[in-house]
Formats: sequence, C-alpha cells, structure tokens
Amino acid sequence: MATTTKDTASVATSAGQTREKSGILNQPRAVWAVFFAGIIAFMGIGLVDPILLSIAHDMGASPSEVSLLFTSYNAVMAVAMLITGTITSRIGMKATLLLGIVIIAVFSGLGGMSDSIWTLVGLRGGWGFGNALFVATALTAIVSLSTSGVTKAIVLYEAAIGIGISAGPLVGGELGAISWRGPFLGVAALMVIAFIALITMMPKQNSHQVQGAKKTSLLDPFRAMKHRSLVVFGVTACLYNFGFFTLMFSAPYAMGLDEHGIGYVFLGWGVLLAITSVFMAPKLQQRFGTVPSMSVMLVLFSLTLLAMGIWTDTQWVIIASVIFAGALLGNNNTLITTGVMNAAPVQRSTASAAYSFLRFIGGAIAPYFAGKLAEWYNPHVPFIVGAGFVLLSVLFVVLNRKHVKHVDEVGVAH
Repeated sequence: MATTTKDTASVATSAGQTREKSGILNQPRAVWAVFFAGIIAFMGIGLVDPILLSIAHDMGASPSEVSLLFTSYNAVMAVAMLITGTITSRIGMKATLLLGIVIIAVFSGLGGMSDSIWTLVGLRGGWGFGNALFVATALTAIVSLSTSGVTKAIVLYEAAIGIGISAGPLVGGELGAISWRGPFLGVAALMVIAFIALITMMPKQNSHQVQGAKKTSLLDPFRAMKHRSLVVFGVTACLYNFGFFTLMFSAPYAMGLDEHGIGYVFLGWGVLLAITSVFMAPKLQQRFGTVPSMSVMLVLFSLTLLAMGIWTDTQWVIIASVIFAGALLGNNNTLITTGVMNAAPVQRSTASAAYSFLRFIGGAIAPYFAGKLAEWYNPHVPFIVGAGFVLLSVLFVVLNRKHVKHVDEVGVAH
C-alpha cells in the first residue's frame, strides 16, 4: 500500500510538472473556443470609439449624452459581476458563457436598430450584463481548462482581450463608415459564430458536476473584500480606469479623423496592447515583480495622459500618445490581473467578481465625467484630470504595498 501511495504521488508530481511545462499554445480545444469567443466579446469595449461622432451627429446628442454608451455598459457590468459566480455555480461554466453570448447578440442587434440615444444607452447596459456573464466566466474557464498553469492562462486571456480591443475599433471604423448601425449588427452576427464554436468545442459539464459544485453566494464577493489585497488591486484598477476610459472616450473627439482614421489609430493601440500583454508583461513580472512593474507602467500612462492634455490641439501628439498608451495598458492589465488571481485565498471566480466590480466602477464614472469636463471647461481638462487619477492609483498601490507584495511569491508557487 505504501508503494502504491508513493507511486501515485510520483505520478501526480510528474503530471503537475508536465502541466506547468506545457507551452502557452498547447491548449485543449475548449480553451481556444473560449479564447475566440472572448475576442468577439471584448470587441464591444472599443467598438463604439470610431462611431461616437456619427452617433452624436445622427441623434443630436451632446458629448456627455454619448458618453453614457460607455457608462451604462460599465455600470451594469460592474454590478452584474457580483452575481456571475452565483449563476455559474448553479448552471455551470459552459451554460453561463452561452447565456452571456446570447444576451450580447440580442442587445447589440437591437442597438443597431434603435433610433434614440436613450434607447441605445439602455441597450448598451443590457450588452454590459451579457458581457459580465461572459468575461468573468471566461477568465475562470481559461484558467481551469488550461494545461499551462495559471500565469500562462492569464496571459492567454489578456491576449484575447488585446486582440478583441484592437479588432473592435477596426471593425467599428470599417462598418461605421457605412453606418453607425453596422458595428452593432456586426457584433450580433459574430456572436452567433462564437455561440456555435463554444457549443461544439467546449465539453459539456455533467449535471452531477454542477450539483456537486460548491454553490457561490451573492455575498461571497463582498466577503472576499475583507482581504485587503483584493481591495487594494480593485481600488487601484478603479482609479486607473478613470484614465483608461477618459482616453477611450475623449481621444476620438481630439483626433479630428473620420471613422476609418479613428479605427486605424485604435488598431495600433490594440495591437501594442495585445503584444505587450502576452510577451512583455510576464518578463517584467519575473524580473522586477508585479507591483514595481505596475507602478512604472501607471506613472508612464499618467505622463502620457498629461501630454495629451497639454497638446490636445496637436493631432500627431494625440495619435502617437494613444498608440503608445496601448503598450502601457497591455503590460498593466496582465500584471494586475495576475496579481488579483494570486491575491487572496478565495475562489478565483469570486476574486475576479470582487475585483471587476471595483474596477468597472471607475469605467462607468469616467466617460460621463470626461464629457462633462469638456463641456464645462475645454477639451484639455479631461486628459489632465485623468492623468491625476492614474497618478493617484500609483500612490495608492505603493502606500499599500505591504498588503500585495506576496502575490509574486504565490505566483512562483503556481
């Protein structure tokens, strides 16, 4: 019996080593199905950038009213993140992902047929609910199904984000040049393809697995916030997202380009975001640590926004700054997501829900705030205020470094 136990332990150790040594591209088909669907889902974040001006023109909407397309999307997503774990633990990961995809397809399709800015704002909120179900569950699914370990799985997830965010403005620009309705209807069609890919390639979760799984309570994300490390990362992301979504909303107004031009600029932004999130961020983390690397990226992002605020009327500065910011955001997104997954001794889905709730609060407030600042003062002010919030996020994480410095030690253990 002792020999058998020893052999079993040896096999388990060997399997664990094999798992960690698997390359990032050596993944099950299910992971690639979620990855593909994730790309399409994340298109929604940047999709409306190239068509903001067209929507404002056609619907007679002010900048602050158009900004609500981001606000409703992010606000609903933030709140919905709190219930994603509860839903997933009861119907399973696959069903939750498919439900999210269906909701995104329905609300984006209806958005493409709407005639009022307020109707469109409401439908974007519904889109945000579907995205919350998908996004939170996709991270858990990729980490759970991956054969390459937590860190590489998160890099793969961030790659899907990067590709989706970069493709979103490109699709938005090309289809938006025909009509602002095109991008909304395009996402609905792409979501149908994602649904087919997931339903055929992702293994079905057996009913006894769902029934036997630990049910997640609605209170679990709030209980998770008793861990200071999760709150530190969440508040840092909330403050940093003020800068992120200020750039997303305000830059198209400052560029002076048409739908095609805005789409290509944000394509360059997204490509750098994807490349750095996959290839550069893991190297920075290994060499300098998560928090020091995050802090440097955030300081550089704050300076970039400040430059945009000073030279708002200089087109090439705005364009170059947006593209350069992609590299900074790609690094930071991977670093902070990896930190969150290793931050607290709670289920990863619960940690993701708590963190995402705090994170998207910033994304909900920032666009409307930026639009109002531009109306009250001038186009320079939103960028400068955004830079201040990002700098505040650096100060916050540095002052609370003792609560999050352990994430690199946990990361090594994984």
